[in-house]
Amino acid sequence: MSQEIPQKMPKKMWNVLENNPEVMNHLAQDLGLDTAALSFYDIYSLTDSDMLSFIPRPAVALLVIIPLTPTWDEARTTEDKDKTEYEGKGDAEPVIWFKQTIGNACGSIGLVHCLLNSDAAQHIQPSSTLDQIREDALPKPIWERARVLEDSDAFEKAHADAVELGDSAPPAEIEEAHTGQHFVAFVKARDGHLWELEGGRMGPLDRGVLGEDEDVLSPAALEKGIGRLMRIESEKGGDLRFSAIALAPAMK
Repeated sequence: MSQEIPQKMPKKMWNVLENNPEVMNHLAQDLGLDTAALSFYDIYSLTDSDMLSFIPRPAVALLVIIPLTPTWDEARTTEDKDKTEYEGKGDAEPVIWFKQTIGNACGSIGLVHCLLNSDAAQHIQPSSTLDQIREDALPKPIWERARVLEDSDAFEKAHADAVELGDSAPPAEIEEAHTGQHFVAFVKARDGHLWELEGGRMGPLDRGVLGEDEDVLSPAALEKGIGRLMRIESEKGGDLRFSAIALAPAMK
């Protein structure tokens, strides 16, 4: 369903993940999240309060698939055109962001962005794949950090296992360019800001501060995040289709 095309030909091409709770909960658990604490839920509406009430709060992250339309592509290009290569590294950064260098891995990288940068980070099992990725990647600059994901056999296996859970059969051969839609993660990070995280951009995007009582499904967060992207599309009469799941407290 999605791929971020890296700046140069990827060394690896994976099959594509579906954005649904069954797939992402399995992958998150496989990578090391304590899913007794947090779980992904389908979002059926961003505006219907009754539909949103079924999702436990606070929601700590959103994982969204959005069509890469000409309108959104132009907006992304315009926002990034004057930016230099991301230089952030180390624990002083409010988020840990990964440049995507694996073809079709944007779903798994989006998941990693959700888990490492939200309150979910407190529920990562010690010595798990996620814990090891975080430890190895945190002090590294952009391209060395990307190689942490490239070189992780456990990460690749977890992705491949999750692909098998999708409703759509994986293709017989992995395509070199699958360009329909893109995964974007929105998280409330430790600095209290809403961050938009996508491996195909120039770096992480700070979308503004949220109040202590505001989560990623609050009106302010939706307006700064996915609502902003939908507004860009609606102004041009574009494609408003999207698929979104929320990471929130697990139901007891």
